[in-house]
Amino acid sequence: MLLSRLQELIGGIYDVRVAYDVYDFLVTDRGRLPRAPHSGVADEELIVAESADGSEVAMSLYLDPALLERLQSADPLVELHGGNVADWWTALEGVSHFLYLAWNAGHDKPVSLLELEMQAEVDKYVASYWLMRRQYPGHFPAELRRVLFERTRLDPRLTRERRALYGEASRYAARFCRRLEQRLTDAVHGERELGEREVLAELRRFYRLSNARKRAHIERTA
Repeated sequence: MLLSRLQELIGGIYDVRVAYDVYDFLVTDRGRLPRAPHSGVADEELIVAESADGSEVAMSLYLDPALLERLQSADPLVELHGGNVADWWTALEGVSHFLYLAWNAGHDKPVSLLELEMQAEVDKYVASYWLMRRQYPGHFPAELRRVLFERTRLDPRLTRERRALYGEASRYAARFCRRLEQRLTDAVHGERELGEREVLAELRRFYRLSNARKRAHIERTA
């Protein structure tokens, strides 16, 4: 199933596994969501609840059923193109949130909202890059980073606080991915497999860093 394969794609890139499948947490009926997300219009929402003592975390992932139907009829894992990339990134963001939160919870690591959003933006670039290199082996997706970080816009309906948070997450992710793009470009002109293995190693280290260390790594290297 599409979301499970997407979970496997992201998990394979970062070498992370969780004991759960995203479909076990999927909600497609907005009426079943808590009041605040219930009244929203977003196609993707991760709903998280923590026990009073902080020992347990419960979550659900909402994805709009129309979005899932569109992805079913134009499967990006078969062919990613301009007609399905927006839906692909929306679904990818949701699966990224689910996997990152589940993996960190399994290792008793706290996760900030900024960290969650920043990692999702990186995941959009990285998963799309690997998918496009698989689908179009003779083409380097040079347009990918620009489309993702320079041509997308924040939803004007967001609160000022949310816009600021998403903007900061996007800026950090854009800096990190700009450096990745340069390293991957160099790999194409050199030893591609060796270069991509080195990038994978860095991505896996980055995934396991805390929020503060992620930002420090970006500020130091990008």
